[in-house]
Amino acid sequence: MRRKEKEIVDTKVIDEIIDSAQVCRLGLSDGNVPYIVPLCFGYKDRILYFHSAADGKKVETIKKNPNVCFEFEHNIEVLQAEKPCKWGMKYQSIIGYGKAVFIESLEEKKEALNIIMSQYTENCFSFQDSHIQNTTVFKVIIDTMTGKQSGI
Repeated sequence: MRRKEKEIVDTKVIDEIIDSAQVCRLGLSDGNVPYIVPLCFGYKDRILYFHSAADGKKVETIKKNPNVCFEFEHNIEVLQAEKPCKWGMKYQSIIGYGKAVFIESLEEKKEALNIIMSQYTENCFSFQDSHIQNTTVFKVIIDTMTGKQSGI
């Protein structure tokens, strides 16, 4: 990272930023064409979890190339100033890389879906097997991630 004073090195802070996020932007690559999609997600033990319809651009792209990039942001605020060159941004962000893996087991899918739901609510849910069989669930095993902040 070029600006070391902005780097977040505390993994607890990185986890707190992800835990407070509402959206994960997942970056995929279809050959030489990038594709970014905002998704609901779950996070546990440095693994990201996602669900999807069985078909579509996201699933087809991951099947071709499971290497992904992801991004989160938190505490976003525009910092105004009298002079335009003095404007800035308050933020915390996380960017990372990993490999997407499709989850096939019904029990693992249920666990992953509960992790996703726990990102947004403390309520517990049960899932019908017939619904889960028609849902694509995948995880991203994180290789690396870095955090950056400004104005915090």
